[in-house]
Amino acid sequence: MRRRPVPLALAALVVLVAAASLVGVRQAARNAYGSAAPATGEDGRYGLSTVGLSYPFAAAIAKGFSDAAARAGASTIILDAQGSVQKQANDIDDLLAQRVDGVAVMPLDSIVAQGWVKRAGAAGIPMAAVAALVGDPATRAVDDVYPGLVALASQDEVAAGRRAGELAASLLPAGGSARIAIVEGAAGFPEVEQRARGFRAALDEAGLEYRIVASQPGNWTSEGGEAACQNILAAQPGIDLFFNEADDMVIGCARAVRAAGSDAKLIGVGGSKLAVASIKAGAVDGTVCFKPEALGALAFDSLHGGGEAGGDRFRTYPIPAVTQANVDDCVGQW
Repeated sequence: MRRRPVPLALAALVVLVAAASLVGVRQAARNAYGSAAPATGEDGRYGLSTVGLSYPFAAAIAKGFSDAAARAGASTIILDAQGSVQKQANDIDDLLAQRVDGVAVMPLDSIVAQGWVKRAGAAGIPMAAVAALVGDPATRAVDDVYPGLVALASQDEVAAGRRAGELAASLLPAGGSARIAIVEGAAGFPEVEQRARGFRAALDEAGLEYRIVASQPGNWTSEGGEAACQNILAAQPGIDLFFNEADDMVIGCARAVRAAGSDAKLIGVGGSKLAVASIKAGAVDGTVCFKPEALGALAFDSLHGGGEAGGDRFRTYPIPAVTQANVDDCVGQW
């Protein structure tokens, strides 16, 4: 049987709600640019170098960071790297030159970021990483916090892949060999390999007979996810399940699957508001629930807590998998 199409009115409502939510998150982050209330910053000034406020996940992290600072009576400086490693390097230098009380960074390049940690240490300014590790992702475990960092506030990306793999195993029928395609994020991001590794491990542990018949980058965007799934379905029309490594991509992939009349199951990662709405509408089968605002708050708290590099430096939160049966457990933050 073919998947029943989502009613047009419901699909339009999903898009409108998601668009309004995204505008709110981005605007909140942009309002934080430069400082966060209260403006006096009586309890210190803290900087965040974000990969780009045009990315809704990053904008939600910035909002969580600024909101936590405001609650603590501190001020923030939020700098937007706009997807450029060179600009991010300059932003880090600017924050260190301003002698902020602590710096949080969402590293665009985990290898280059090692030098930023060294410079922050030389300046005597505590630094925390958020949402992505610092150091070689091929040799460093996700919870192995790079020396010199006060903390890494992040999801366990391998565990996120595992939750997606467990979800896939529950959605696929027993018996036969499942044909699975992976829509990856952009090249160079450690999450690409980490999520795929956890996904495969969970399928293996479930004893599921499967083949990864295709893997293409979707570059973290809805348009990229749609193009990747279109290409894969053209070559492999019998795909049983698409594992999209981010929710933006699963939304685009869902359009491609519907257009092709495919019965493929659809899984994302991230717990975005649009993905949650799409699960409720029956357009997407499941996702792994992330909380980017919580990450921003964890990063701020690790810096504001005194900057001592001791104790548990890997800071995270539960990341459940959700389907239509329990999707209300995931309150989208981006």
